[in-house]
Amino acid sequence: MAIPPQLLRAMNDQVTNEFQAAYVYMQLAYEMDRLALVGMRDWFKIQAAEERIHAEKFATHILDRDEKIELHNVEIGRLEINSALEAFEAALEHERKVSAEIREIARISDEEKDYDSRTLVNWFLNEQIEEESTVGEIIDRLKIIGEDGAGVLRLDAELGSRTGQGQAG
Repeated sequence: MAIPPQLLRAMNDQVTNEFQAAYVYMQLAYEMDRLALVGMRDWFKIQAAEERIHAEKFATHILDRDEKIELHNVEIGRLEINSALEAFEAALEHERKVSAEIREIARISDEEKDYDSRTLVNWFLNEQIEEESTVGEIIDRLKIIGEDGAGVLRLDAELGSRTGQGQAG
């Protein structure tokens, strides 16, 4: 039940990449807190928690197949965020990066004919569609709202009502 070496490397990298996504979302949460958008802060914190769960999904798969986890350094770079729109645009950019990483894992899995990974990989492919769609919709709504402070606060309250995994990708 060994994982082919190239796929194992990609999956190990993805464990770190998912932790990186959690760091990005935590930074965005802190930026929203700084801007007094506490609902959006909480939304980003829930996203960060979900990314840590995603890292664990990959790690569990690797460990269940009697392989070793190899974590790498996590770097997120500097994020210049001055508005809710900028925060969600940064989130979408990062989700697109993660989507590309997952598609690469799918490609390797197919090339290696590692059918034992397909359930996990397919789950992540679907998850990334949902993630990009959710963040894209929030961006669209922020663009409609524009500079309307009351509109931003309404959206902030709505996003702050999210209670955990499964509500909004």
